[in-house]
Amino acid sequence: MINKFSEDDYYFMQVALALGARGQGLTSPNPSVGCVIVGQNSHIIGRGFTGSGGRPHAEINALEQAKSLGYDTAGAAAYVTLEPCSHEGKTPPCADALVNAGIRRVIIASDDPDKRVNGKGVLMLEKAGIKVEKGLCKEEADFQHGAFFFKCDSALPLVTLKFATTLDGKIAYNDDKNKWITCELSRKIGHQFRAKNDAIMVGIGTVLKDDPDLRCRIKGLESRSPVRIILDTHLRVPLNSKLVKTAKDVPLWIITVCADKKKHEKFIAFGAKIIIVPEDKEGRVDLKKAMRIINQRGINSILSEGGAAVNTGLIKENLMSRIIWFKSPDRGGKGALPALEGITIEEMCRKIDLKLIKSGAAGRDKWYYYSK
Repeated sequence: MINKFSEDDYYFMQVALALGARGQGLTSPNPSVGCVIVGQNSHIIGRGFTGSGGRPHAEINALEQAKSLGYDTAGAAAYVTLEPCSHEGKTPPCADALVNAGIRRVIIASDDPDKRVNGKGVLMLEKAGIKVEKGLCKEEADFQHGAFFFKCDSALPLVTLKFATTLDGKIAYNDDKNKWITCELSRKIGHQFRAKNDAIMVGIGTVLKDDPDLRCRIKGLESRSPVRIILDTHLRVPLNSKLVKTAKDVPLWIITVCADKKKHEKFIAFGAKIIIVPEDKEGRVDLKKAMRIINQRGINSILSEGGAAVNTGLIKENLMSRIIWFKSPDRGGKGALPALEGITIEEMCRKIDLKLIKSGAAGRDKWYYYSK
C-alpha cells in the first residue's frame, strides 16, 4: 500500500533533509540524519541533526530542543530521514526515545540497512502503538545517505572523483602549471564538496607538482576541512610540503607500502599518520585494500582530487561512485595534461553508464554531478 502524504508532510521532510545535510562530513562512521518534531498545531517544535562524530543522534537533538523550548511532545509527529535506531550502542535506542516522548506518528524517508537496525526500529515504534509511514522523499534521502549505505553494503568508502578541466578535458596547461583552470566560484563550490566529505585524497604526483594543502578555504568552514589522504607508494612526500607541515592542524594520512620505520618516524613527528597497505601486481598501493582499510578507520566518503593516475586507477578498480566535474570554456591545447589516462571523461561516463544527477553554471564555467 502506498502512503498518501500531504504537502505539509513533504515540507517537513524537506526541512529534515536540509538539517541532515548540515552534518555531512562530520558524523562518520554514522550517517548524518535530520529530524523534525511537529506539534499537534502543525508547527515545528524541535529540529535536530546528527552531532559531530555521530552523536547525539538527530532524534535526540530534536527532542531535546523541543524540551528546552518548553514544548510538549506528546501527540507530536517526527519526520526522520533514516529509520530510528533500535539497538543499544554508545547511546540508547532512538526508537525508545520517540516512544517515551509520546510521539504519535513517525514518517521515515529511508530504511536503515545496518543489520543491527534494519526494520527493528520500525517494529519497536509500531509495537508501542505509533503510526509509522515510510518512503517520503526516499530518493533524496537515499542519495544523501549514499556513503553510509555504500559502507554497509560493501565495507568500502563512497568515492567521488572531482575534475576541474578545460573544455577539451585537460587539468593543467602545458605552459603554466599554476594557472587556474576554472573560475573562483567553481573553486568555492569545490571547497563545499571538501567540507561535505570525510576525507580528500590525492596521489603523490599531485603533491610533488602542486604542493597543495587540501584544506577547506571557505570563510566560516575552515573547521570542516576533512582528513587529508596521500597515496604515496614509496613515501616520497617532502617533509617541507604544506600537507606535512600542517598535519597537526588538520589530520594527514599517508597510504604507503614503505615499511621503513625510521622514515615513518620523521612524518609521525609532524603529526602525520602512516598507514601501510599491501602492494598490487605493479608494486603500487593496492587501491581496493587501501579503501577497505580507510573505511575500517571510520571514513565513509572520499573526495578524490586526483590527479590522472589516481582517478584512472579508481575507475579501473571500480572504486568510484560519483563525479563532480567543473568545465571551463577555455581549451587546454596541445601538450596540456589530460584528466584521465587513456580515456576521456565523456567516454568514461558513457562506458560506466553514469547518470547526470544535477548540473548548473558557476560564473563562466559549467558543472555536472554524476552518480552510478
